Amino acid sequence: MSLPLSLLTFLCVLCIAIGQLLFKKTATTLPDTLSVSALLLNGWLMASLILYGLTTLGWVWILRHAPLHLAYPFMGLAFLIVPVLAWLFLGEPLHWHTLAGGALIMAGVVLASRV
Repeated sequence: MSLPLSLLTFLCVLCIAIGQLLFKKTATTLPDTLSVSALLLNGWLMASLILYGLTTLGWVWILRHAPLHLAYPFMGLAFLIVPVLAWLFLGEPLHWHTLAGGALIMAGVVLASRV
C-alpha cells in the first residue's frame, strides 16, 4: 500500500477509536430510564454516529483502492489506540500488558501489510 493510502487507513482507525470514546461518553450520560428522546437528544451519541458514518464512507473509499488483506490489519491498531485514548481523556487505567499486547499487534500490522 502506498504511504498516503496507509495514512488514510490509519486515520480511519483513529476515527473509529475516537468513536469508541464518544460511545463511552454516551453511556455515562444516558439516564437510567432510556427513551427515544433521550437518545436523540444526546450530543455524544449524535457525534459518535456522525463520526462512524463518515469513517464508514472513508473505509469504503480505502477498500476501493487497497486490497482488504492489506487494509484490514490496520484495524487491529484500535486495540492499542482505544485504551491509550481512554487513559488520556477519560482517566481510565492503562496497564503494561495492554501496551505489550499493543506492541505485538503493531508488529503484526507491519508484518501483515508488507508485500
